[in-house]
Amino acid sequence: MIKQTLARFKRLDLLGVPTPLEKLERLSVWLGRDIYVKRDDLTPLAMGGNKLRKLEYLAADALAQGCDTLITAGAIQSNHVRQTAALAAKLGLGCVALLENPIGTDQGNYLSNGNRLLLDLFGAHVERVANLDNADEQLQALAARLQAQGKKPYRVPIGGSNPLGALGYVRAGLELAEQIKATGLDFAAVVLASGSAGTHSGLGLALSEVLAQLPVIGVTVSRTDADQRPKVEGLAQRTADLLGVPLPAAFRVELWDDYFAPRYGEPNAGTLAAIKLLASQEGLLLDPVYTGKAMAGLLDGLGRQRFGEGPLIFLHTGGAPALFAYPEIWTK
Repeated sequence: MIKQTLARFKRLDLLGVPTPLEKLERLSVWLGRDIYVKRDDLTPLAMGGNKLRKLEYLAADALAQGCDTLITAGAIQSNHVRQTAALAAKLGLGCVALLENPIGTDQGNYLSNGNRLLLDLFGAHVERVANLDNADEQLQALAARLQAQGKKPYRVPIGGSNPLGALGYVRAGLELAEQIKATGLDFAAVVLASGSAGTHSGLGLALSEVLAQLPVIGVTVSRTDADQRPKVEGLAQRTADLLGVPLPAAFRVELWDDYFAPRYGEPNAGTLAAIKLLASQEGLLLDPVYTGKAMAGLLDGLGRQRFGEGPLIFLHTGGAPALFAYPEIWTK
């Protein structure tokens, strides 16, 4: 049912082909458990990442409305803002981004390297704000200001995470389900970082319909279970409403919130260990904000026997450019 209704929504075909599902051979031997990775870090725009799937739908909507500027918000090292700015450049649109410094650092690399450097290369206009505690209102005020200047702005929410953006991961869930079926394996779980909730909600919605017994485990990157759960559940319900389908009876939200400390954007020892392990075993780069914390959850979950029997899938959502914003963490 979801597949048929999803086809009604316009999107830009930016991915071209499915991202690979690969077995991590050396890591699997090292852990004594087969680990597969869904390579959404290999999406084809601006050094890759999961946000492009959401932007396929959001940018199509912006073009359909005749907008000339994409506006969005995020942290200084936001992967979402980086891919939004790159897509705006590719489509010949303007881009204005509100950026906050969530960790309050004055480190030069965080403020000007990594994703922040790429924003300048893509020609985005950046405005620093003290915080994004009222991001929707702040983006609305920015839109009004740009409209007064004769622009036609399109508001892209933080992380691209609204029902329309989440359709990108509904589609990704259907794609992943086909790849899982092709392996002939019974997987124990899919593990991913859970932040602005669009990726988690969309993926969980699709998989709960087509692979109802497969757990989707979100490792939170900034919030407790109590704070993150309503975001994931609410967005999943609104996405189902947009599709005009009921939320599948098998839909469940499973969150692990033991790995995000001390706060969003600041890695911990487990994060750094996970990044080093994947780099040394597989030559695979994780990031300090999202995938490093999610992989730390997967590794600890194995040690604590939190998974059922069978291989695991890790959704790699990208973010490697942020590594260049945190060089000092490797010398601590």
